[in-house]
Amino acid sequence: MSRYFSDASFDFLQQLGRHNSREWFQAHKDRYEEHVREPFRRLLADLQPALAEVSLHYRSVPKGVAGSLFRIHRDTRFSKDKSPYKSWQGARLFHERSKNLDAPGFYIHLQRGRCFVGAGLWHPSPDSLRRIRHFILDNPDGWGRAAHAPAFERSYRLDDSEMLVRMPRGFPPEFEHAEDLRRRNFVVSRAITDATMTGPRLRQRLETDIKAMAPFVDYLCASLDLEF
Repeated sequence: MSRYFSDASFDFLQQLGRHNSREWFQAHKDRYEEHVREPFRRLLADLQPALAEVSLHYRSVPKGVAGSLFRIHRDTRFSKDKSPYKSWQGARLFHERSKNLDAPGFYIHLQRGRCFVGAGLWHPSPDSLRRIRHFILDNPDGWGRAAHAPAFERSYRLDDSEMLVRMPRGFPPEFEHAEDLRRRNFVVSRAITDATMTGPRLRQRLETDIKAMAPFVDYLCASLDLEF
């Protein structure tokens, strides 16, 4: 068993949120590398074998460029908030075809008091959203097993942000999963305590979560004609 993150990881990200400037980041970049970026890259490398057991079409890539780890820099082009850096670190375990089209994935989030692991598709294109909704309509039993099995719902929560007020046009309001058809995001998540995130069993916990969320991701892949 191996530890990856520590209180120093959380401390750096919190301080970055308070002193969010290029000057501060450059002066403390060595702390970012030591306590956040490199531990996360090591975790991503260690997760790849277990991910391959779940699906040969998904990747956990530790390399610095075009890998799983998101950039710490924020994209401020279309935001009123011009803070240059995020106060968290995230990573995605992505489908091999995700560069060319919408594809569900797995996600790991590092932030004091807000750590979590998730899976699914965030902000799909209108066409992908339409396909997912029609697939659920045509395959309700499979959706029930993938998203609403009692044991699954005890651990993982479907994202209910950005829900449509009404059923999308053309879908029957009496459908058994009508609420799910109003979703704009098809994502499940489970919170991770700070103690688990900094403890020696983090990798094993994430491997268990990835396996548990795999049927949900598999269903979304099927809706988009993607291999799993």
